[in-house]
Amino acid sequence: MAVKIRLTRMGKKKQPSYRVVVMDSRKPRDGAYIEQIGRYDPRQDPSLVEIDNERALDWLNKGAQPTERAKKLLEISGAWTRFRVSKGDIHTVEVKPKAQEPAVVEEIAAAVEESVAEVDEAAEVAAEEAGEEATEAVAEEEASQ
Repeated sequence: MAVKIRLTRMGKKKQPSYRVVVMDSRKPRDGAYIEQIGRYDPRQDPSLVEIDNERALDWLNKGAQPTERAKKLLEISGAWTRFRVSKGDIHTVEVKPKAQEPAVVEEIAAAVEESVAEVDEAAEVAAEEAGEEATEAVAEEEASQ
């Protein structure tokens, strides 16, 4: 018997919601199913995806094949990734950052200090210019009175 994980349509006309079910692939879309493992409501914002990952993982390990849409929902819930890791298709790798050489670190520190000094100088120049403009504005105001 070919077992599939697929969607069964529920809801009213023009208002679909779906059940994620495990069923024989020869059954009609809305026919009898073996087990309901979740639900999907695309009309909510954001879409509702509720899947029992333990049951889905159990069925996947037994050989149930998901349809394209069901596979995407399983990926969203995390069941598909757990299945791939348990199967050995995906390996988890721990990435360790390389230790930087002291010379490189010193170069970076020097560049940062230079940048900070340039910014400080630019701020001082801007403050002086703003002070001169303010003094000129006060003098013009006094002259006009």
